[in-house]
Amino acid sequence: MIPFKTGIVFRKIFFFAFWACFLPLLLQARPIQISGKRAELTITPVSEYTLRISLRALNATNEAEEIEDDRVLVKQAFGKPVYQVRQISKKQIIHLKKLTITVNPFPLTIDISTNSGKNVQRLTINEEDGMVSFVTGSKPVFGLGGGGQNFDRRGVYYSMSDGFRAGEYPIFGSRLSIPFLIGTQGWSLFFHRPYNAHIDLRSDTGKFIPPVHPKTSEETALPLDFFITCDDTPSRAMAEYDRITGKPVMPPKWALGYLQSHRTLSGPKEIIDIAKTFRKKNLPADGLIYLGTGYCPAGWNLGHGSLQFNPETFDHPKQIIDSLHAMHFHVVLHVNRPPHNLHGHIPPTTGEPKGPDHIAEYWKRHIPAFTMGTDGWWPDDGDALSIDARLARHAMYYRGPLSDRPNMRPFSLHRTGYAGMQRYGGWIWSGDVFSLWKTLSAQVTVGINFSLSASPFWGTDIGGFSPTKELTGELYARWFEFGAFCPLFRSHGRDWHLHLPWGWNTGEIGPDEVVKGFKGTASPDTSELHNAMIEPICKEYLDLRYRLMPYLYTMVREAHDTGMPIMRAMWLEYPGDSIAVQQNKQYLWGRDMLIAPVVREGETERSVYLPKGLWYDFWSNRTYPGHQTVKRYVDLSTIPVYVRAGTILPLAPLRQYTEQTTNKPMTLRVYSGKDGSFTLYDDDGKTLNYLKGDATWTTFKWNDEQKKLTIEPSDKSDKKMIKPQQFDIVLIPGHKHLMVTYTGKKCSAQYE
Repeated sequence: MIPFKTGIVFRKIFFFAFWACFLPLLLQARPIQISGKRAELTITPVSEYTLRISLRALNATNEAEEIEDDRVLVKQAFGKPVYQVRQISKKQIIHLKKLTITVNPFPLTIDISTNSGKNVQRLTINEEDGMVSFVTGSKPVFGLGGGGQNFDRRGVYYSMSDGFRAGEYPIFGSRLSIPFLIGTQGWSLFFHRPYNAHIDLRSDTGKFIPPVHPKTSEETALPLDFFITCDDTPSRAMAEYDRITGKPVMPPKWALGYLQSHRTLSGPKEIIDIAKTFRKKNLPADGLIYLGTGYCPAGWNLGHGSLQFNPETFDHPKQIIDSLHAMHFHVVLHVNRPPHNLHGHIPPTTGEPKGPDHIAEYWKRHIPAFTMGTDGWWPDDGDALSIDARLARHAMYYRGPLSDRPNMRPFSLHRTGYAGMQRYGGWIWSGDVFSLWKTLSAQVTVGINFSLSASPFWGTDIGGFSPTKELTGELYARWFEFGAFCPLFRSHGRDWHLHLPWGWNTGEIGPDEVVKGFKGTASPDTSELHNAMIEPICKEYLDLRYRLMPYLYTMVREAHDTGMPIMRAMWLEYPGDSIAVQQNKQYLWGRDMLIAPVVREGETERSVYLPKGLWYDFWSNRTYPGHQTVKRYVDLSTIPVYVRAGTILPLAPLRQYTEQTTNKPMTLRVYSGKDGSFTLYDDDGKTLNYLKGDATWTTFKWNDEQKKLTIEPSDKSDKKMIKPQQFDIVLIPGHKHLMVTYTGKKCSAQYE
């Protein structure tokens, strides 16, 4: 038996001997391997706030394979990597201007902190399968594109597959999954490759899990490629996402007006009669959308996938479209069943494979209808398309129209897409949801998350697509009010005559398109079809949408320049307010307006959380101090809308369509109580000349103490005014008016 003290000595000798033998082996550089393949790890700064972390397989000649980024990423030079290794042995620390990166080998872990010492994120890469683990934190995590049941995405496993999910789509709509996560504790992650991975957020450690059984080369564990942004400013996450995937293009201004969708058509006369009715009733509208035959008995074309006009409905298509144009409507045509393997460019690049699946060839099939005057397209379906094919489709509906009408902004409305679609101007609607109060409520949340992580161009089928017994005039009115404050303002659904602004007081539902016995769908009760209250409510919100067009169009330009969405989560402007961060049934419309849709049947009182500052009720001009929840009485024609003090809100004269000219002045509502500023943006609304600086920027500055408004050209504005602009300045509260003529030179309006 070894004495106690001797045993201690023996163990110490054994310990030191063990490490003396094996430590040199452990410190030897070992090759990086992911999923059984040797790989090269690179960390590349994209900006002061964003890093690109890539693991690329080494090929037979020991070269790192390239990462294809044609569709998703904007082609750009990111600079040289600050860390590039194929084997690793010890911890290494890299100091950048704003960030510090620490790489540890066992397991392969990347810690990122700010140079002030704040730990932002820890990323651990599993070398067996390429899974990336990351810290979700204790505060909400947003993103992941469109659809899904959670505002705060934590606590759920996401398969990231697209399309309609059983038990989910009637309320939440179609999934449009994008692997972009925004943590409200100062980080965001965009996973570029592999495609179709899973994201597990059920614990404090999130996981990005490559497909276990990859179907394509884009789904394999390598290349593993992702971007991380580290900054406490929410707007930074939005700007950096656009830096990586592309800026949203400016849409044609008419696309921001009201768009009326049609289904089964009784014939050419109905097409013209509906357009005339809008103008006769002074109901503003800009676009008329026509569904294809197949999803309804008599649409604009000859069936699924067809691009030929139906002689039963569009007997003289050029003449009909010319007539609609003469009434200042734009025509949008539905099309589906695209070629399965869409690929290529317009114009084709040298050497790329051709064939009927090439987008240049597929676009040629659209040209006959396009040359007759079609203004936009509604590419439906697409769930079966690969990610690259979906993006090729978006590119086709942008580049194709430009190839035939150079310099005219295209418009297309899709149900599928992916990261990067915003730079092709593709709009998204949430899918074929049901006419339920739960659906209306859910769509508010869906729209906020979509705007945070996919694109600023989103909307929902006003009234719901599939009618149920819950579809009443009340539900339609509430949905219409919400739609007026969505980027896409469009009504569409079965029993489609009820989706006309005047449809609830005709006594008829129009063509009965309910699928009998299908999961609770049914036509509304006939007692609901004589409701004279609905049309005036629709008109009120149509008028308001068009009056707010200068403000909305400026927000669209801000989305193009900065990535900030039009429909904004409260967190984007109030990140330090823990109550604001959690709001999923109210949102900001741009920076200055707060919208709280009414989403419950029979609701006469709506609770609204107002963040810090002084807020005005838009309807009554009553003021409320912020950082509190207020209750607002609501009748059927009212949803709570608030405007923050210091806002200068431009309101256009009432128009029936966006391009209608008028000599009436623009109103500037000045909400006093705080200094404020607003830079109004405008351009021709239809060409790409905005990319050349052909636009006007007018800056308004309000000095609350002096009660003085200054008007001057912005430093951004290179274009000179063609004619003087009159402004009717209205001071809120009090409604004191001052008329000012602005000639492009600095001027001011002073209240006594």
